[in-house]
Amino acid sequence: MKIAFFKMLAKFNKVVLPSYAQKDLNKLTTFQKAVVGYRYWVTTNSLPE
Repeated sequence: MKIAFFKMLAKFNKVVLPSYAQKDLNKLTTFQKAVVGYRYWVTTNSLPE
């Protein structure tokens, strides 16, 4: 159930949140770094163990 929740959240994030994959991580603002960290956390929790 936990993985299903995070998969749904990952799909929602893909639509709503911006992607910073092509940008230099050192030049991001604090908020942008938080978004990258949040998306990483959701992605790692949505993957099966």
